[in-house]
Amino acid sequence: MPVADSLILGADTQGQPVAQALRLANRHGLVAGATGTGKTVTLQRLAEAFSDAGVAVFAADIKGDFCGLGAVGNPQGKVAERIASMPWLHHTPQGYPVTLWDVAGKSGHPLRTTLSEMGPLLLGNLLELTDSQQAALYAAFQVADRESLLLLDLKDLKALLNHLKDHPELLGEDRALFAGASAQALLRRLATLEQQGAEMLFGEPALQLEDILHPDRDGRGRIHLMDASRLIHEAPKVYATFLLWLLAELFEQLPERGDADKPVLALFFDEAHLLFADTPKALQERLEQVVRLIRSKGVGVYFVTQSPGDLPDEVLAQLGLRIQHGLRAFTAKEQKSLRAVADGFRPNPAFDSLSVLTELGIGEALVGTLEEKGTPAMVQRVAIAPPQSRIGPLSEAERAALLRTSPQAGRYDRPVDRESAYEMLMARAAQAPVEAAPAGKGASAPAEQGGLGGMAGELLGSLASQVMKTAVRQAANQIGRQLVRGLMGSLLGGGRRR
Repeated sequence: MPVADSLILGADTQGQPVAQALRLANRHGLVAGATGTGKTVTLQRLAEAFSDAGVAVFAADIKGDFCGLGAVGNPQGKVAERIASMPWLHHTPQGYPVTLWDVAGKSGHPLRTTLSEMGPLLLGNLLELTDSQQAALYAAFQVADRESLLLLDLKDLKALLNHLKDHPELLGEDRALFAGASAQALLRRLATLEQQGAEMLFGEPALQLEDILHPDRDGRGRIHLMDASRLIHEAPKVYATFLLWLLAELFEQLPERGDADKPVLALFFDEAHLLFADTPKALQERLEQVVRLIRSKGVGVYFVTQSPGDLPDEVLAQLGLRIQHGLRAFTAKEQKSLRAVADGFRPNPAFDSLSVLTELGIGEALVGTLEEKGTPAMVQRVAIAPPQSRIGPLSEAERAALLRTSPQAGRYDRPVDRESAYEMLMARAAQAPVEAAPAGKGASAPAEQGGLGGMAGELLGSLASQVMKTAVRQAANQIGRQLVRGLMGSLLGGGRRR
């Protein structure tokens, strides 16, 4: 198999190269294994191979050491020995074109999207809403659409929720869905999200997909690394929701490519179990569908986790490349899981996969690739080829240098707060007393700006308590119709920036 058309992964037990055809790299993949078995180095090797082929990469840097991709490697000791054992390997120590991103904007360019683009379904998943709260959020988004109220950041949504509590007539036929208690619960959830620092995720300038897909000046694909070392611990739901949004945007915006010689983008989803943990059934089903369909858009999705059992069976069945590092099994349950992992490979008569799984050393893996016709090849025991970049993190000075010379320098670093729902509703509130003044003695004082409700809100809460069950079913039917229309893009309820 020609090197130029392949992702070279390493050597089998006979010292021969093991590779995945690049044209099949959009069939997705899995990199799994216990902590300390070498998953990060394997990901580094994969990212380099994609970049060399001109394919862009987007990945999360969970531990803060994946960013070594941006520095020249210095192979020593066992790493140098492994390179020497692969005389066919074209190994040239070098750094790769890396762009650093960070939701908080501290260790990379700020990563943002807008509430309008994320939509009520993904936002509801992020906020972990109940059915009635989700129905209220959906109704609020419907009003924003009708009233041309652009929802960019959290203050826009809070202003809209407060406005609807005082002006329920704007809800129209969705009025029964917007109970006062649900609105207050939504505001509390938004406050919790702000405390986690998630307000930094929403706003403008929002991420443009073309900035991820654009190649480097030398033709290599740029490697985009999202610093998730703090986010994964402080707000794991924010991390997972952003990746789901990115997948949805790619599916919605990218054109069909059919069979191509290589993908346009490889997405690495580390801690992949978070994408499926506690997600609503409707969202999980759409995610499974998109994973199946997005490969025709030229996107390969690579899930990274400790065990394949962390992923739904429907997703596992769609994965072409499987790289399984060592696993340990001490209990009966773990041994059962180990057997399931071994059975997921096409058997190789040369060895027993189940036994090898517990014998694999650091930097070794069982690898299942796809043959030319797209059928699974026999599993191989592989010594993973070392990366050409540094194994280990960048220094702060090196990070700063990458940010200064980045193609995105200055493009995303300063937030932009243009007129949106918050400013428009504040202007309406300021104008309302002037228009109401001629009403005379019967005119009542305007509601306090930013308050959580009034008489209308209380009456609405009472009404909603009587009809909520029926209303939620109606909302579910409405959401269901939206889901059918557009899979992960339009179905999420999001809208393009205006």
